[in-house]
Amino acid sequence: MSKAGKPVILVTGGAGYIGSHACKALARAGFVPVAFDNLSTGWAKAVKFGPLVQGDLLDRPALDAAFAQYRPEAVMHFAALSQVGEATRDPGRYWRNNLGGSLNLVEAMLAHGCRDIVFSSTCATYGDQDGVLLDENSPQRPLNAYGASKRAVEDVLRDFGVSHGLNAVIFRYFNVAGADPEAEIGEWHQPETHLVPVMLEAVAGARDALTIHGCDYPTADGTCIRDYVHVMDLIDAHLCGLDWLRAGRGNKVFNLGTGHGFSVAEVLKAVPDVIGREVPHVVGSRRAGDAAQLVSGSKRAHEELGWEARHSSLEQMIADAWRWYQSGGYSA
Repeated sequence: MSKAGKPVILVTGGAGYIGSHACKALARAGFVPVAFDNLSTGWAKAVKFGPLVQGDLLDRPALDAAFAQYRPEAVMHFAALSQVGEATRDPGRYWRNNLGGSLNLVEAMLAHGCRDIVFSSTCATYGDQDGVLLDENSPQRPLNAYGASKRAVEDVLRDFGVSHGLNAVIFRYFNVAGADPEAEIGEWHQPETHLVPVMLEAVAGARDALTIHGCDYPTADGTCIRDYVHVMDLIDAHLCGLDWLRAGRGNKVFNLGTGHGFSVAEVLKAVPDVIGREVPHVVGSRRAGDAAQLVSGSKRAHEELGWEARHSSLEQMIADAWRWYQSGGYSA
């Protein structure tokens, strides 16, 4: 509890894309979000809604100091390495960071009497299961160290739930897009690798062209299919997950998706309809570790959390991302 009497939530990766949106939503909901971030991919400028603790999950003393100072009642855990290509080339880095850092976090939580965690997992734990609407019972067959390390963290949370009474809500989702509709925060990676902001960089002339990574997948137009969720919808789910834990409802896994996938080519075609400009693009080779199709249903999240993907049309995700991009991002 903060000095103002508000409950404190530790947000790992709180200076990053999704974490910063979580911090804004938490602050509006009456919490004090404490961003714990090493700023390797996050931005200090994104931390506008509560304190920033600059630290690394692999640094246990830094975690202990943060828990001792702020005494959070729960954790939202977003911090992770997440690039598929890099995970394939350098799996050791992903295992050390994603699994080792998460284990440090869990042990620090328990040492300081904090037992509730909302964990940002991924549909990449399912691997490549074409033509299947993924649900929480789908077999997990990750294709790379990113998905595998996230699956391993899920196992850690379950084991510590049995041994120490840790309570975890796990969200599996894939492609997050869009930005804060008020353009106060948004997606700003350097370098950028995610589809929607890369398209916008190409439109704005910040890069020569978008590279489509493979057009020979077994899909209708040959490009990969993903289920895109607006970042604001995603954060709504995380607040629902926090409420679930605070109500003492225990451990649960939820998929978050729209149940409908869009191919890279379909997203490309939607951009001119929204912002009136074509996207310069070229076709390149496939990336190692990329699945052809990942589409995630969210029936359980709808029925048990009351969650809906209300903002996740392609048009709104592109429009909100473009508004943020035009603001100049964190370089402004």
